[in-house]
Amino acid sequence: MTTAADIMSPGAQWIPATETLDRAAQLMRELNVGALPVSDVNDPNQKMCGILTDRDIVVGCVAAGHDPSRVTAGDLCEGTPRWTSTDASVEEVLQEMESHRIRRLPVVDANKRLVGMISEADLARNLSEHQIAEFANAVYSSP
Repeated sequence: MTTAADIMSPGAQWIPATETLDRAAQLMRELNVGALPVSDVNDPNQKMCGILTDRDIVVGCVAAGHDPSRVTAGDLCEGTPRWTSTDASVEEVLQEMESHRIRRLPVVDANKRLVGMISEADLARNLSEHQIAEFANAVYSSP
């Protein structure tokens, strides 16, 4: 059985909710990623409080006329964060992403430590054309 650990991109990194968006954008550039899980700095276990995307920074901050050096990652986190475990099957991963219409999914180990991220590119590299088509239809079709 293929698992989340088999298809994820390893080495994902947290960004604290208190970090500014300009620093978040710099970290995205350094890591060549479009999203960062955001950790609640008040939680000693670094519980995820959301995910920040490059689009969030552009639309939610820059296009709204705000200063990214004054807005924090936590300011833009909304909703319930989604994640999967390393031992989740590909079917479970797809179900989670499709049912919540999300394009990136953090992967945590048994100790709830962030160990990777599954993106659309990871799915494209590891799934059949049929699975990719079903995913795209579920995530991109009108609700």
